[in-house]
Amino acid sequence: MKMDNKLNELKRQYREIPIPEGLDNIIDEAISKHVHRKRIRIRWIAAAAAIAILYISALNISPSFANASSKWPVIGPLAKVLTIREYKVEEPTYKAHIQVPAIADLGDKSLEQQLNNKYSAESKRLYDEFMAEMDDLKKNGGGEAGVESGYVVKTDTDRLLSIGRYVANTVGSSSTTFRYDTVDKVNHVLITLPSLFKDDRYIDLISNNIKEQMIARMKQDKNSFFWVTGNGQQESDLNFRTIEKDSNFYINTDNKLVISFDKYAVAPGSMGIVEFVIPTELIADVLVNQAYVK
Repeated sequence: MKMDNKLNELKRQYREIPIPEGLDNIIDEAISKHVHRKRIRIRWIAAAAAIAILYISALNISPSFANASSKWPVIGPLAKVLTIREYKVEEPTYKAHIQVPAIADLGDKSLEQQLNNKYSAESKRLYDEFMAEMDDLKKNGGGEAGVESGYVVKTDTDRLLSIGRYVANTVGSSSTTFRYDTVDKVNHVLITLPSLFKDDRYIDLISNNIKEQMIARMKQDKNSFFWVTGNGQQESDLNFRTIEKDSNFYINTDNKLVISFDKYAVAPGSMGIVEFVIPTELIADVLVNQAYVK
């Protein structure tokens, strides 16, 4: 009985609590915000689901799309390198296969566009040159011509991305060239060789080391041969003397500087593309810092 009286008294006190002015508006506003947030969340989920469905559909419908997407090298948590276009010529004596790379989701649209525009222009120019050569050969009785171009991801770490684009002439005395771009993915900077160093002292340091490596390789392997003074070779205009200020390079997965030479640049064609890993301790004093090369 006493318990019932207490409950009745609590009910009475609750009913007599004064309702603040504007409470209805406050409640309506809170409900409105909640519903708005919920709608946004639903729309976001729906959009993500639509993208996922579109992607899965493309995989199921197009085997070529599925095959291509499975080969996309992943860069960091989001960015990727993919082939956005291919130029192909398939004739009995004329063959071309040119892959156009592009970087996506790099995190800096300006740098991304700068690189992608360069890759597209390089590939289009190569294709146009091949077509002009083919037309010229046909007008003059025929012949053979072939070119292949593509790309490789040399380095993909949390900090660095190094992409190499190659061009190979596939007819006659074939030549091969490589061009590299190395990007700081965190600060969105395209790294150049001079930007790594305090001054030009690196040119002589690296050049002398490459000469030493050339001679050492020839002593270790009788099948290796470089155009360099030393190891019994005479002085020649062909001999390697020095790298260029902006020589072709990349930074490998061990954070070592690698200098790359095209086929025939410093050695006979049988040596192909030639690379030299530069010891970091050799250039440590002239590096700006060791953020990239360690």
